[in-house]
Amino acid sequence: MVADAWLSKELKNGKVLCQACAHACKLEPGEFGKCGVRVNENGKLKSTVYGLAAAAHIDPIEKKPMFHFLPGSTIFSIGTVGCNFCCQFCQNWEISQYPQTNGYKVFGQEMMPETIVKLAKEYGCKSVAYTYNEPIVYFEYTYDTAKLAHEAGLKNVYVTSGFETRKAIDELSPFLDGMNIDIKFFKDESYQKISCARLKPVLQAIEYAHSKGIWIETTTLIIPGINDSDEELRDIARFQANLSKDMPWHISRFHPDYRMLDRPVTPYETLKRAYEIGKAEGLKYIYIGNYPDADRESTYCPKCGFKVIERAGYLGEQVKNHLIDGKCPKCGKVIAGVWQ
Repeated sequence: MVADAWLSKELKNGKVLCQACAHACKLEPGEFGKCGVRVNENGKLKSTVYGLAAAAHIDPIEKKPMFHFLPGSTIFSIGTVGCNFCCQFCQNWEISQYPQTNGYKVFGQEMMPETIVKLAKEYGCKSVAYTYNEPIVYFEYTYDTAKLAHEAGLKNVYVTSGFETRKAIDELSPFLDGMNIDIKFFKDESYQKISCARLKPVLQAIEYAHSKGIWIETTTLIIPGINDSDEELRDIARFQANLSKDMPWHISRFHPDYRMLDRPVTPYETLKRAYEIGKAEGLKYIYIGNYPDADRESTYCPKCGFKVIERAGYLGEQVKNHLIDGKCPKCGKVIAGVWQ
């Protein structure tokens, strides 16, 4: 349904500024933003996907991936159509790019915030994820749902490419408990060429969300020949380590998809190399994803080395949590994360 997109500012001559993401689209009447779902209607910004879920599933929290956030629990996941990025390797391109390639049409089933919270509670989920496509493009829908979820005792997680404005993060932060943010590349040229975005706003969003006390985990999909050099992987790990050595880094295996079918699957040796680079830069929690590796999917106490959370499976969804009140059962060290 069409609803007011209130994270916006009216400008002169009927123009409107979208304040949700760093693209900061200034739209003429009738013009859509880069996301394909925020539009200027007669000088007012509107969302065309409010309450319209293109995807809704119950997932293991580990699938997001979030490894230091209520491990072993389930999360009610929703997404709409539309995205403010155009990643050539997108795995959910059927929904993320649908409006832009279908004359700004949208689709989905009506699922209002009250229904999402009700279903999440009924199915025993401990949290709600805004995922599958970029959640900031349906900001108002996520905001209303997150607020109700908090009131019902549920936590909220954004799975995002990290293009949120400070204003958006400020509005969300009272209700947003966790974020998994992609660091897709560490070269602005790659962001522009492959994802229609920029690097600096992503790094700024990570820094700002972290400063607001939101639990952050990051993900890098390692694409052969694009972002798999030692230098680029070290730059990503170093940026993160300078911010917080406790921030988990998920290094994920690439599979050809959408418009990037010419690249091979990421070799396992590359994933292991990235893992060791992250360790060398001081990161305490690094995880290999999209590949079954029980040793490198599990969490170890950084003080005594005890395996505090055992994980196995393609997505690390087979979980044995040995933490006691968020502490290592062997030496008592507090393990960073959201455990209850």
